[in-house]
Amino acid sequence: MIIFPAIDLKDGKCVRLYKGDFNKKTIFNSSPYNQAVEFEKQGFTNLHLVDLDGALKGKSKNKKIIIKIIKKTSLKIQLGGGIRNLNQISFWIKNGIDKVVLGTLAIENYKILETACRLFPGKIAVAIDVRANYLAVKGWVKQTKIKYLNFIKKMDNCGVSRIIFTDIDRDGTKKGINPLRFKKIFRKTKVPIVISGGVANITDIQKLNSLDKAEGVIIGRALYDKDIAIKDLKKKNLI
Repeated sequence: MIIFPAIDLKDGKCVRLYKGDFNKKTIFNSSPYNQAVEFEKQGFTNLHLVDLDGALKGKSKNKKIIIKIIKKTSLKIQLGGGIRNLNQISFWIKNGIDKVVLGTLAIENYKILETACRLFPGKIAVAIDVRANYLAVKGWVKQTKIKYLNFIKKMDNCGVSRIIFTDIDRDGTKKGINPLRFKKIFRKTKVPIVISGGVANITDIQKLNSLDKAEGVIIGRALYDKDIAIKDLKKKNLI
């Protein structure tokens, strides 16, 4: 199982939100690049990178920082946040992003999602961001009336390389994960799934690791707060 440490970019800084609320923001590092380097030194090989400014505005304010992280680390990066057209997708893939994560675009324009998957095979991931069983878009600010399980069913047919499922109600809370929910999701699709939201400790990661269909897990606040120790991840051969 792949462990993805998370870096969320807001105004050029590395932050974490509480349940996706931009008014409940904690700055963990004023240099996202230094944070990425630290993760690499700790032994991580993958990184989950989200441009929160891009997600809100549909336009990135953090492009230079992201490119610096791409070019000056060897981390395999999945990037999301405000990527809303084919030109932006192409730009990031040409600059070395491993997976481009589409959220709002995937949900609001399924045809472009299909086109992106065809043009960039193996490079497109879809963010399934869920609040109270419904999809949220545009930085989680806009709530839709689309039930997430109905949308997940469509992912098998368009060539998506992975689904990134985030439980917004648990994100940033360290309240733990809900394995029963994920078992239900796994029955709906054959696409590999990366889990995010609420991971609190090493036990949560082990629970997910026991689910054969979980491709990976994203860890944010629990890493920054040191509730999950790097030595324990290494001891369990998770990194």
